[in-house]
Amino acid sequence: MKLVVVSAGLSVPSATRLLADRLAAATADRAPAEVQVVELRDLAVEIAHTFTNGFPGRNLAAAFDAVAAADGLIAVTPVFSASYSGLFKSFFDALSVTDENALAGKPVLIGATGGTARHSLVLDHALRPLFAYLRAVVVPTGVYAASEDWGAEGLDGRIARAAAELATLSGGLSAAPEPAGKPADDAVEVVPFEERLAALRPAG
Repeated sequence: MKLVVVSAGLSVPSATRLLADRLAAATADRAPAEVQVVELRDLAVEIAHTFTNGFPGRNLAAAFDAVAAADGLIAVTPVFSASYSGLFKSFFDALSVTDENALAGKPVLIGATGGTARHSLVLDHALRPLFAYLRAVVVPTGVYAASEDWGAEGLDGRIARAAAELATLSGGLSAAPEPAGKPADDAVEVVPFEERLAALRPAG
């Protein structure tokens, strides 16, 4: 599986990048993955130029190609003014202008970081609507990490649950049961996307 991580952190070191790395590692633990990280901080100038000259620069175009080709996407932003950062939004705006179908049907795990837990609703009030508009499939569990969450109980569980959901939606293959008396082989069966999505919904 090809997993692309988009991090909009600005500082070095960055809590946003730390959360993105932990989400990627947890996902790769559940499904073999080739992980590529896109640091938006390094692409800020090219993103701005895309809106003035109409086409992405070489590095930004490569990032767009990676996102479009990914089996799953992890997108993490710091919270600014109770929403995603301008850099984060600009990247996905430029992506949709370049290729409006880049995220259509693609599994996406959303995450955000902030100084206080009061901003945790950014996941449902800003990030989910953004990716729904882009026709992505957002996994049920989003992960928000406030300053007090690092090292506290609960964050690891949310990361693990979200990673498992992304791995399930992005993988698409499960081991096929062997008929009685037949030697095991490498047979697999394709699990319909709707069934994988339904398996993530709470029972009842």
